Amino acid sequence: MTPPRKKLVHTEAIPIRWGDMDAMGHVNNTAYFRYMEQARISWFDALGVRPSPQGAGPVIINASCTFIKQLVYPGVVEVRTYAGKVGNSSFETWLEMRPSYDPGTLYAEGAAKVVWVDFQQGKSTALPEKIRQIVLG
Repeated sequence: MTPPRKKLVHTEAIPIRWGDMDAMGHVNNTAYFRYMEQARISWFDALGVRPSPQGAGPVIINASCTFIKQLVYPGVVEVRTYAGKVGNSSFETWLEMRPSYDPGTLYAEGAAKVVWVDFQQGKSTALPEKIRQIVLG
Protein backbone atom coordinates (compact mmCIF):
# COMPACT_ATOMS: atom_id res chain seq x y z
CA MET A 1 0.00 0.00 0.00
CA THR A 2 1.31 3.42 -0.98
CA PRO A 3 1.55 5.93 1.88
CA PRO A 4 -0.60 9.06 1.45
CA ARG A 5 0.94 12.11 -0.25
CA LYS A 6 1.42 14.78 2.38
CA LYS A 7 2.34 18.44 1.94
CA LEU A 8 3.54 20.58 4.85
CA VAL A 9 1.10 23.51 4.98
CA HIS A 10 1.58 25.08 8.41
CA THR A 11 3.84 25.06 11.48
CA GLU A 12 2.65 26.39 14.83
CA ALA A 13 4.56 26.80 18.13
CA ILE A 14 2.23 26.42 21.12
CA PRO A 15 3.32 26.93 24.74
CA ILE A 16 2.73 23.94 27.01
CA ARG A 17 0.82 25.32 29.99
CA TRP A 18 1.12 24.06 33.56
CA GLY A 19 -2.63 23.40 33.50
CA ASP A 20 -2.24 21.09 30.48
CA MET A 21 -0.70 18.48 32.78
CA ASP A 22 -2.66 15.94 34.78
CA ALA A 23 -2.12 14.16 38.10
CA MET A 24 0.34 11.77 36.41
CA GLY A 25 2.73 14.66 35.72
CA HIS A 26 2.44 14.70 31.94
CA VAL A 27 0.28 16.57 29.42
CA ASN A 28 -3.26 15.18 29.49
CA ASN A 29 -4.42 13.48 26.29
CA THR A 30 -7.15 16.06 25.71
CA ALA A 31 -4.53 18.83 25.42
CA TYR A 32 -2.99 17.13 22.37
CA PHE A 33 -6.32 17.53 20.58
CA ARG A 34 -6.40 21.21 21.60
CA TYR A 35 -2.89 21.69 20.20
CA MET A 36 -3.96 20.12 16.89
CA GLU A 37 -7.13 22.21 16.80
CA GLN A 38 -5.21 25.43 17.44
CA ALA A 39 -2.74 24.62 14.66
CA ARG A 40 -5.59 23.97 12.20
CA ILE A 41 -7.46 27.15 13.17
CA SER A 42 -4.26 29.23 12.87
CA TRP A 43 -3.68 27.76 9.41
CA PHE A 44 -7.29 28.52 8.37
CA ASP A 45 -6.92 32.06 9.77
CA ALA A 46 -3.72 32.56 7.75
CA LEU A 47 -5.63 31.46 4.64
CA GLY A 48 -8.54 33.79 5.45
CA VAL A 49 -11.06 30.95 5.71
CA ARG A 50 -12.30 31.12 9.27
CA PRO A 51 -15.67 29.32 9.64
CA SER A 52 -18.70 31.62 9.63
CA PRO A 53 -22.20 30.48 10.65
CA GLN A 54 -23.61 32.60 7.79
CA GLY A 55 -21.34 31.07 5.14
CA ALA A 56 -19.22 28.02 4.49
CA GLY A 57 -16.08 26.70 6.05
CA PRO A 58 -14.11 23.79 7.42
CA VAL A 59 -15.50 21.22 9.84
CA ILE A 60 -13.59 18.30 11.33
CA ILE A 61 -15.51 15.05 10.97
CA ASN A 62 -12.99 12.79 12.71
CA ALA A 63 -9.79 13.17 14.69
CA SER A 64 -7.19 10.78 16.02
CA CYS A 65 -3.96 10.93 17.95
CA THR A 66 -1.19 8.44 18.59
CA PHE A 67 0.70 9.24 21.79
CA ILE A 68 4.33 8.20 21.32
CA LYS A 69 6.10 9.96 24.22
CA GLN A 70 4.78 12.04 27.11
CA LEU A 71 4.89 15.82 26.74
CA VAL A 72 5.63 17.72 29.96
CA TYR A 73 5.69 21.29 31.21
CA PRO A 74 7.61 23.56 30.66
CA GLY A 75 8.17 23.78 26.94
CA VAL A 76 6.72 24.68 23.60
CA VAL A 77 5.23 22.09 21.28
CA GLU A 78 5.79 22.53 17.56
CA VAL A 79 2.78 21.27 15.61
CA ARG A 80 3.37 20.62 11.92
CA THR A 81 0.25 20.34 9.78
CA TYR A 82 0.28 18.38 6.53
CA ALA A 83 -2.53 18.12 4.00
CA GLY A 84 -3.36 15.84 1.11
CA LYS A 85 -5.83 13.29 -0.30
CA VAL A 86 -8.35 15.77 -1.67
CA GLY A 87 -11.97 14.91 -2.46
CA ASN A 88 -14.78 17.05 -3.86
CA SER A 89 -15.65 18.59 -0.48
CA SER A 90 -12.93 17.26 1.83
CA PHE A 91 -9.24 16.70 2.44
CA GLU A 92 -7.13 14.79 4.94
CA THR A 93 -4.74 16.38 7.42
CA TRP A 94 -1.92 14.85 9.46
CA LEU A 95 -0.16 16.51 12.35
CA GLU A 96 3.15 15.94 14.12
CA MET A 97 4.10 17.22 17.59
CA ARG A 98 7.65 17.80 18.82
CA PRO A 99 8.61 19.67 22.02
CA SER A 100 11.21 22.44 22.23
CA TYR A 101 13.19 20.43 24.79
CA ASP A 102 13.57 17.47 22.36
CA PRO A 103 12.89 18.87 18.85
CA GLY A 104 14.34 15.92 16.98
CA THR A 105 11.88 13.44 18.48
CA LEU A 106 8.28 12.85 17.42
CA TYR A 107 6.12 12.79 20.58
CA ALA A 108 2.67 12.46 18.99
CA GLU A 109 1.03 12.29 15.61
CA GLY A 110 -2.56 12.90 14.69
CA ALA A 111 -4.97 13.08 11.80
CA ALA A 112 -8.27 14.71 10.96
CA LYS A 113 -10.55 14.79 7.95
CA VAL A 114 -11.72 18.29 7.01
CA VAL A 115 -15.04 18.72 5.19
CA TRP A 116 -16.17 22.02 3.70
CA VAL A 117 -19.70 22.74 4.89
CA ASP A 118 -22.39 25.23 3.90
CA PHE A 119 -23.61 26.09 7.40
CA GLN A 120 -26.95 27.56 6.27
CA GLN A 121 -27.85 24.41 4.32
CA GLY A 122 -26.25 22.06 6.84
CA LYS A 123 -24.45 19.98 4.24
CA SER A 124 -21.10 19.60 2.54
CA THR A 125 -20.17 21.80 -0.39
CA ALA A 126 -17.31 21.86 -2.90
CA LEU A 127 -13.90 22.90 -1.58
CA PRO A 128 -13.01 26.45 -2.57
CA GLU A 129 -10.53 26.44 -5.45
CA LYS A 130 -8.04 28.39 -3.30
CA ILE A 131 -7.95 25.56 -0.72
CA ARG A 132 -7.83 22.85 -3.40
CA GLN A 133 -4.79 24.51 -5.04
CA ILE A 134 -2.95 24.93 -1.73
CA VAL A 135 -3.48 21.31 -0.75
CA LEU A 136 -2.71 19.91 -4.21
CA GLY A 137 0.07 22.40 -5.05
